[in-house]
Amino acid sequence: MRKDISTPQSTKAILEKHGFTFKKSLGQNFLIDRNILNNIVNAADLTKDSGVIEIGPGIGALTEFIARSSKKAVAFEIDQRLLPILEETLAPYPHVDVIHSDVLKADIHAVINEHFEEGQDLMVVANLPYYVTTPIIMKLLQDKLPIRGIVCMIQKEVADRLAASPGTKDYNSLSIAIQYYATAETMIKVPKTVFVPAPNVDSSVIKLTLRKEPAVSVKDEDFFFHVVRSSFAQRRKTLWNNLTSQLVPKDKKEELQTILESIDIDPKRRGETLSIEEFGKLADALLPLVK
Repeated sequence: MRKDISTPQSTKAILEKHGFTFKKSLGQNFLIDRNILNNIVNAADLTKDSGVIEIGPGIGALTEFIARSSKKAVAFEIDQRLLPILEETLAPYPHVDVIHSDVLKADIHAVINEHFEEGQDLMVVANLPYYVTTPIIMKLLQDKLPIRGIVCMIQKEVADRLAASPGTKDYNSLSIAIQYYATAETMIKVPKTVFVPAPNVDSSVIKLTLRKEPAVSVKDEDFFFHVVRSSFAQRRKTLWNNLTSQLVPKDKKEELQTILESIDIDPKRRGETLSIEEFGKLADALLPLVK
């Protein structure tokens, strides 16, 4: 029986055979721990009918585990040098397609329509390159894809932010952006030692389960996010200071005071103490004042 791609011995042999060298600019860190790979796939709750989108398959270590647990998988790989390696390592899995593309530029809806069945249970499962984690996750959420959720390995520090609650040190505008679209849960913490090469930071596997409706109903989604970003512009400043320096014209400070009183939000509070519901109320109340 062939060895898993992910064993340290197999990984070393594959890299040596193909003379592959890691590109730091692409954030390439390959997983070499079967238990972690198993845990990632288990967190996605896949069935024999599931479809999976993977981003950055590397030499196929995680892809192999995905392939064993799903009906169909499509992996986006940006590094052309990995395509012949993947063709070889994934040969036993004909239901896996590799697309040479930057996922940030890809039309993922078109890929889904081409490769998956209509109404199929779909998950994104990935060991994401750390330097583009946030843009990739935001694209997956904002493109409103027909997916059930996302399970991904990311930098621990970023995972802590995604799952953070109001009033904690990790809670910021990214926490709200993610939790607007999905519920976030950290599944496992992952040490540096299970990667080749070892990254400089620890990692976490996070699970995002998409909401059927956004966490809060707002009149203008773009403006809601603008208010959130403005409220966190300078973390140590009060909500009042951030809003008056970032968003509300100087001649409308009195109206701002009245609005904050009417929605029962103390201007001396900091952005990090507001819940997503309070940000929703704030954005809707400020919309006529600023737009």
